[in-house]
Amino acid sequence: MTTKLKKGDTVIITTGKDKGKEGKIVEVDRKNNRVLVQGANMATKHAKPSAANQQGGIMHQEAFLDASNVMYIHKGKPTKLGIKVEQVERNGKTKSLRKRVAKTTGEVIDK
Repeated sequence: MTTKLKKGDTVIITTGKDKGKEGKIVEVDRKNNRVLVQGANMATKHAKPSAANQQGGIMHQEAFLDASNVMYIHKGKPTKLGIKVEQVERNGKTKSLRKRVAKTTGEVIDK
């Protein structure tokens, strides 16, 4: 199952300890169907002192969430995403263009 979410999309978390939090997607892992949401699902990581990090210690960073646990926010409301295929003719050839669509309103998200 592939995700229709992209880097930079605003999403709301629907399940888990961060339920109800909103944030932007920082990274998408399409192979494992997971997303990294800014400021959500914070995990602690213990780091040894190194040249890059002189101090070391405990660091807090975002961890991946399953893409099924977030919903895209369109005009302030959570919505599912769909795909609309349009046939466009250019230079005598027809080409299929895939565009993301908000299921609640039917509006095209990607122009």
